Amino acid sequence: MTYKQFCPIAKAMEALGEKWTLLIVRELLLGSTRFNEIQRGLPAISPTLLTKRLSALEERGLLLKKHIPGQRGFEYFPTEACKELFPVVEQVGIWGMRWARQQMTEDDYDLNLLMVYLERSIQPDQLIGKETVIRFHFTDVSEYPDWWLVVAGDSVDVCIHDPGKEVDVYFTLTVRLMCELWMGDVSYRRAIADGRLKLVGHRALTGNVERWLKPSIFAGQQPASEIVDAN
Repeated sequence: MTYKQFCPIAKAMEALGEKWTLLIVRELLLGSTRFNEIQRGLPAISPTLLTKRLSALEERGLLLKKHIPGQRGFEYFPTEACKELFPVVEQVGIWGMRWARQQMTEDDYDLNLLMVYLERSIQPDQLIGKETVIRFHFTDVSEYPDWWLVVAGDSVDVCIHDPGKEVDVYFTLTVRLMCELWMGDVSYRRAIADGRLKLVGHRALTGNVERWLKPSIFAGQQPASEIVDAN
């Protein structure tokens, strides 16, 4: 794809403007290095297209592809050129929080992506003990409504089957509400008071969820409509 323009914006869009490319960059910047890790963050992309986009990013100098030592397969690492895109990706996210939230539909509340983000957001050093098990029951999901996060040391695993461990914290809510909580659109206290969230567990864990389940970096960004209305 070429726009046949010397404008640096046009040249940047030749590298980044194809569908999925900027989201793949997002995954690389968030620490995903293996093919299946990147695809977990982009569940709607086909393996064929993801392979094609990764190859294009490698050709453009945005990632380094390396064999996994002692294994089959590859790992993908962002180059300096890719790392310099972090403030760009962050600003796009801020813009989206302010100006694109009204375009959200029910189909956008993807449970698999939500669990990827929740897994990444766990702060093990803020939890108590060697292992913590968190169970989510999503009342609006018919197939696999129960998910677990098992935190052992610095390791965080997502389970869709009961790991057979004692649960420390129970969440009962809808997928949309969990997205809104993580995005900072509603507080845990308000959701509990409204009866939309049931949060059960030791007070040492339920009383400070935001400390060990870090909100999105975009939490707190006001929609543009609220800013306009305030003025």
